[in-house]
Amino acid sequence: MIKASVLAMGLLTVLISMGLRWRENRMAATHPQPRLGMVARGKRTFDRWVTAAAIATGATLIILGGLHWLRLTLD
Repeated sequence: MIKASVLAMGLLTVLISMGLRWRENRMAATHPQPRLGMVARGKRTFDRWVTAAAIATGATLIILGGLHWLRLTLD
C-alpha cells in the first residue's frame, strides 16, 4: 500500500508543476522571448519538475509533520 506521504508528495508535485507552467506561460505572454531549441526546452521542463518536487517535499514535511506534532501534543 502506498503511504500517505508519498501519495501527497506525488499529488503536490503534479499540482505545483502545473502552477509553475501556468506562471511561465503567463510571464511569456507579457515578456516575449526567442524560441528555444529542443535541449533548452527539455532543460526548462526538467528544472520545473525538480523545483516542483522540492517544493512538494517541503510542503509535505511541514503538513504531515505538523499533523504528527498536533497528535502528540493533544494526547
